[in-house]
Amino acid sequence: MVIYNIFVKEYYNNMETPIANNRLLLIINPISGVGAKEAIEPLVRELMTPAGYTVDVAYTCARGDATRLACKAAANGYKAVVAAGGDGTVNETAKALCGTGIRFGIIPCGSGNGLARHLGIPMDLRKATKLMAKNHVIDIDYGSVNGMPFFCTFGIGFDAAVSGHFAKQHRRGKLSYIKSAISEYINFHPQVYTLSANGKVLTEKAFLIAVCNASQYGNNAYIAPHASITDGLLDITIIHAGNPIDTALVGVDLFTGYINSNTMINTFRAPAAIIYRNQTGPAHLDGEPVTINDTIEIKCHPNQLRVFTPAKEKTFRPIITPIENMVSDMGAVLSKIFITK
Repeated sequence: MVIYNIFVKEYYNNMETPIANNRLLLIINPISGVGAKEAIEPLVRELMTPAGYTVDVAYTCARGDATRLACKAAANGYKAVVAAGGDGTVNETAKALCGTGIRFGIIPCGSGNGLARHLGIPMDLRKATKLMAKNHVIDIDYGSVNGMPFFCTFGIGFDAAVSGHFAKQHRRGKLSYIKSAISEYINFHPQVYTLSANGKVLTEKAFLIAVCNASQYGNNAYIAPHASITDGLLDITIIHAGNPIDTALVGVDLFTGYINSNTMINTFRAPAAIIYRNQTGPAHLDGEPVTINDTIEIKCHPNQLRVFTPAKEKTFRPIITPIENMVSDMGAVLSKIFITK
């Protein structure tokens, strides 16, 4: 950790002179997810150098490092910045690049990888890097909550409680997240919220409210299966309070892509919204726990982030798309084992 800290400080301090715009900054979070990160740097150099980029590398060691590094890269004329990490690292990096026109790449190394999955970026490290080397980019939206950006999902209620519990765990990964969800579910109590959007006001006792720029939390859990990241709108999903069986069925629909058909769900789209609750409390931004005021102002910011993506966007199909992604995930796991060996 000391070595990483020295590296970040030296790299940050040396980025003082504007440089040629073919440079790419690779920001690696060494503790994201559960896999080793040693293969990422040589892989990016191998595949992005022939694509015309000169690759610089920095490792994060504390919250905020990715934002500071990306800001410095933007100020010094870098053409692209790539985040190798989970949704937290992606959020930190991306928010420094909004409105700059700098190309943003994602190498998914986290526990959920919600934004990467929505964009169709492979979980396989080599395939994700090969995708960037093709230099296909689109401009995507992002959301903000009381001025704080999010690129995948914002949530209050049960998902916020799970994010807070998960953040305290020493072990990362899908199994740890499931344990956190079960632990929180046992003692969780829904709250009353008032939501104002599209000229209408709704007061509801809700299990959770999720505001989605992208379609899923991560790990192929589709909270807003048909969300678009380029339509200038946010998908707002309200899961009503219900009995344990009803809530468990919502969990099943979350992974099959049929959640919009569940009678406990109310979902709609809006460019902005305000949510009121009784007091300041927990929330999450792209899976990272935060504390939010009792008045929550939400806004969509269209076409502000330029991202490396596949040339063809896949249409979401319930059951079929989740199964395809599950198979792809298994291939990515095998690939990581092979790379490590």
